[in-house]
Amino acid sequence: MNDVKRILTEAKAKLLNRAFDTEIAFFGGSFTAIDREYMISLLEAAQPFLDKFSGIRISTRPDYIDDEVLSILKKYGVTSVELGAQSMNNEVLAANNRGHSCADVIKASKLIKQYGFSLGLQMMTGLYKATEETDIKTAQQFIELKPDTVRIYPTVVMRGTQLETLYNSSEYKTYSLEQSVELCSQLIELFYKESIPIIRLGLHYSDSLTENSVSDSYHPAFKELCEGRIFYRRLINEIKNADKKSFTVFINERSLSKFYGQKKCNVNTFKALGYNYEIKFDNSLGKYDLYIK
Repeated sequence: MNDVKRILTEAKAKLLNRAFDTEIAFFGGSFTAIDREYMISLLEAAQPFLDKFSGIRISTRPDYIDDEVLSILKKYGVTSVELGAQSMNNEVLAANNRGHSCADVIKASKLIKQYGFSLGLQMMTGLYKATEETDIKTAQQFIELKPDTVRIYPTVVMRGTQLETLYNSSEYKTYSLEQSVELCSQLIELFYKESIPIIRLGLHYSDSLTENSVSDSYHPAFKELCEGRIFYRRLINEIKNADKKSFTVFINERSLSKFYGQKKCNVNTFKALGYNYEIKFDNSLGKYDLYIK
């Protein structure tokens, strides 16, 4: 009986700790762009629960951030503000009717940090008029703004949208899944090098998403594909430098599934290339680090 009580007590403690690691979130739109009284009423509704959560996170547009709105958010206990920046290229922003500029993102980001909020930046890769170069440049400019978190969403063309019209007319060509994986794996490495967490990479799976998208750029395990590509690229570079067919590769044990790749694609590829290797663990290594001997 004592063991049962102990187990239940520990389970309850874990649930409580998990709650305190969880935020109240107002997402799915531009929170500070909605009617002001309605926005405040939502924040007021969250007040009785603040002691049970680590804070309030909201997402909004860069052009709907100013001193007045940030003062209100501060008053009601908001702790994190994410901006739907999407691109730091003005031509891309205008072509996609985003309604804000690169300068708006910079101004809003600086103001958010001045008020002591955690800053999150969201980007979309493969937008209309974007290139791999402009997407990489967006990531580099994000890094200059020193966000606390980043989200990366590869563009998915949905039926009934203006993007679908452009796509069907061949005026807009999306990245292939292969291009998107290669690009986003590079973006992961850019942010990882600067210790900026990517808290979301790729869209959440839904039946509606798969049934109503019109290109082949979406994959439900997109992040897994990208992380596997990082290890593929890094190991290939190590092998080329060492000029070996047989070797031992050292990784952090927590990265084993990433090293294998989605559905063990890396394992199968290295085998097909004629490489013979053993895996050993060095837990002093970072998440994406490796070396061979």
